[in-house]
Parts: sequence; structure tokens; C-alpha cells
Amino acid sequence: MDLRKLKTLIDLVSESNVSELEITEAEGRVRIVKGTPPTATQVLAYAPVPQPVAPPLSAPAGATAPDATPSAPAPAAAPDVPAGFVVKSPMVGTFYRSASPGAKPFVEIGQPVKEGDTLCIIEAMKILNEIDAEKSGTVVSILGENGQAVEYGQPLFVIE
Repeated sequence: MDLRKLKTLIDLVSESNVSELEITEAEGRVRIVKGTPPTATQVLAYAPVPQPVAPPLSAPAGATAPDATPSAPAPAAAPDVPAGFVVKSPMVGTFYRSASPGAKPFVEIGQPVKEGDTLCIIEAMKILNEIDAEKSGTVVSILGENGQAVEYGQPLFVIE
């Protein structure tokens, strides 16, 4: 079947009240079915919302109380950041410790840095942005992973 003819048939089905069209010709068979966009009820039917379970009001007579009381799940633990001055990402992008792959990193743990020294590069929208030390001191921790995405305000380095 000709591609133009097929496109015309699809357009006719989409613009009409016909929900299904099947055509058989010598070259083959074509079946066009018009789908409807899902409604809010249909979406909810496929994604049920879990219901919270209420704790029992009282324990049956003779039952012993559990050793630990159930509590709400613990929130995701924030990464431990050592004490000191934290250099945070000023933008969203990709964190790089060196100027090029295989090159020596700008800084290592234990290395002294002066204010203005380049600590890393963050690539954002194909632009390489050097991130400089805002304070002089010694690099105590490197929190960013080379080649990984970083968020705005994400801790990258700790300087003492």
C-alpha cells in the first residue's frame, strides 16, 4: 500500500467518528484503530495509591508489648560532611576534578590551597566553569565524584 494512501486513511480515521478501520487489498491488509487519551480515572485505575495502615488501638489481654515501638521510617540520611569550610556547587552541571581526562586533578586531599586556586571544573551547557577556592586552607574532603552530575548548592569540597 502506498505511504500517501496510508497517511490519508489515518487522517480520515482521526478526523471522523470511526474508531476502527480495516482494509484488505492485494498488497496486504491494514488495520487502523483510533485510541482515546487516558482519562484521570483510567490513570488511577492503573496506579493505585497505597493506603496507610492504622496501628491497633489496644493490645489483646495477655499480650506482651513489643520491645521496640514502631516509628516512622527514617528520612534519607544526608551525607556526612566533615567540619570546615564547605565549597558548594554554584550551578547544576557535571563535576570534573581535572582539566582533561587523564590529567592530574586540580587538588587532592591534604593539599594546601590559597583563595582563588582552581578546585574543579563544572560543565554546564557545554561551557566549562572553573570553581575556585573561596578560602585558603587545606583540602580535607572531596565530596564530588569525577564525571558525575551535581546540583546547585551540593557540597563539593571541605577546606580547613
